[in-house]
Amino acid sequence: MSGTPDEEKLEELRRKKMEQLQEQAESQQGGGDQEAAQQQAEAQKQALLRQHLTDDARKRLNTVKMSKPQFGEQVEQQVLALARSGRIQGKIDDGKMKQLLQELKPDSKSFDIRRR
Repeated sequence: MSGTPDEEKLEELRRKKMEQLQEQAESQQGGGDQEAAQQQAEAQKQALLRQHLTDDARKRLNTVKMSKPQFGEQVEQQVLALARSGRIQGKIDDGKMKQLLQELKPDSKSFDIRRR
């Protein structure tokens, strides 16, 4: 019977494919745990910001994050650090947020061009 070697090859291929699928499923579960942890950390961050910022200040921060994501993230981290250290009394309102943004804003490079 010449069918048995082919059947054995086919069975071997099926077994290898099942092993690959199991490995993929395991790696996706591991990635899912990391993703869930990231989502939980993001939720905690948002809750802390909600707790320490007024609505207007949060809107201003979101606007900054839309236009300058890195700077917005830096400001968020600064607010969270202040909140965790207990240096925020009450809530940060829009005026305080403007001050904070002004303090954290990198110095703009200005060029004075003078003609002689």
